Amino acid sequence: MDQSFYKLIENSTAHRLNREFIRDYVIQNPDKLHFLMAIALNENDKIHIKACWSLELIFELKLALILPFLEDFISKMANYKNDSAIRPVSKICLFLSISKTIKLTENQENKIIENCLDWLIQDKKVASKAYSMRALYHFSKKHTWIKDELKMILSQDYPNHSSAYKAAAKDILKKLK
Repeated sequence: MDQSFYKLIENSTAHRLNREFIRDYVIQNPDKLHFLMAIALNENDKIHIKACWSLELIFELKLALILPFLEDFISKMANYKNDSAIRPVSKICLFLSISKTIKLTENQENKIIENCLDWLIQDKKVASKAYSMRALYHFSKKHTWIKDELKMILSQDYPNHSSAYKAAAKDILKKLK
């Protein structure tokens, strides 16, 4: 493990400029991406959340960089328990759901769908739920069974959530009609 890079992540904060600094550093030093992924994929590492924050920004710009790590990323998604890690991971799932260039296997899609459904029905923060419902909506174009499931979940949960959740759910429900 690169100790100086680890320290850089450890000392980072949730501030956007700080996360963008790490994003830019990794994009300029692509050999650091495997260190960042190793930290992010290890939910027992105390700074894995910070690594997830930076990965979200990296993959937002260059989603193809996930390819060497895709199978590990998908297989470890279910291990995340902290909302601060699930939020960026669910957003990466959204990126994957709308990608025109990354072709997921049926098994990979099913694992992402399963995790997004879990995050949607569990007691998670609104941002994770919103990214999950949007990813599920995009996957529903191929897997039509998702539409009925998503409509049911969003309709049942709608009255019990915040205005932010209601806005996202309303948008998706309108698209599903």
